Amino acid sequence: MDIKTFTNLATKLPPNIAVLMRGPTGVGKSYLAAAAAKELKLPFIDVRGSTMDESKVTGIPDFEVSKELGVATFVLPSWFVRGCREPVVIMLDELNRSMPQVQQAFFQVVLDRSLGNDADGNPMELHPDTRIFAAVNHGAEYDVNDMDPALLRRFWTVDLEPTSEDWIAWAKTAEIDPITIDFIRQNPMHLRADMSAVEPGTVSPNPASWHRLDSSLRHMSLAPQDIAGSRHDGVYALAQGFVGIEAAISFVEFIAKYEKQISAQNVLQGDVSDEDAKELKASESLTVLDKLVDHSSKNEWSDEDADNVVAFARCLPDEQMVHLWNAVMATKNMGPIKQLHTRIGDEIVTLIRKARDLGNS
Repeated sequence: MDIKTFTNLATKLPPNIAVLMRGPTGVGKSYLAAAAAKELKLPFIDVRGSTMDESKVTGIPDFEVSKELGVATFVLPSWFVRGCREPVVIMLDELNRSMPQVQQAFFQVVLDRSLGNDADGNPMELHPDTRIFAAVNHGAEYDVNDMDPALLRRFWTVDLEPTSEDWIAWAKTAEIDPITIDFIRQNPMHLRADMSAVEPGTVSPNPASWHRLDSSLRHMSLAPQDIAGSRHDGVYALAQGFVGIEAAISFVEFIAKYEKQISAQNVLQGDVSDEDAKELKASESLTVLDKLVDHSSKNEWSDEDADNVVAFARCLPDEQMVHLWNAVMATKNMGPIKQLHTRIGDEIVTLIRKARDLGNS
């Protein structure tokens, strides 16, 4: 399942339905749970099962109460008690790296939504609106315990397969450097390595590692947009340590040649000749169109801007001009939409009808 579909569904489930996310490390499972909590306007509590023993889930004996009442009671962990007192999102992370006893304790949390007992034997129950998310890393590279089938079937289980489009959509909101975003847009194979083809212990790229690399570059005053068109000592070594050799080589080369990339502003100002536009590879022209769509979602276009955009689009294959039209329409920003409609509305209708006729023939 891609991230967009997951996001649309996960927060709409009944609160008592626990969500289990499965996937390789670094695909954003913890981030998705935190994002769901933010959307639901609930506190987010991260509980990392791999660092716990049974007592950190089921609690420790309350000797004073047991001595006074003559019955065994337990002091429960703060994360569970808070989930009983108020609605929260509890994230049970690294579930399948937990010890079997911890997994069994989590089983009770998921199945019964309760733990412990008072002096009368009654358990403490989670608040009706508290939600449980859980995550497991899977793949041959992990040393994990098998999930109890009885526990597994208590979840809505999702195998996450994030796409480069998912990551790009997130990166735009997370203030990732635009050149880093452009690199992934044009080189989606470097977003995440195929772990079945990677030797254990080898540094390889994943969505989280690109985030860490981007943050580190900006912290070191080496933001890609600030050093574009040049090579700086240390950038390759830094990138290699986060995303591996192959991705680092491609990324450094991309930054060094970025001055040759076409920006939205280049198109809007009419700086791109028809000849240069026609020589673009499909992946390159689509990247430019994506930049124009991003610009159109936040800005107004003058008549001259729109003329230049249309002139550029007419140099591209028909399907790419239709793609630009559909994507700008989806922004719902009426300024650029009206500008395009005035200039190529009839042309787009003709192209769509032509495509349909070919499909039906």
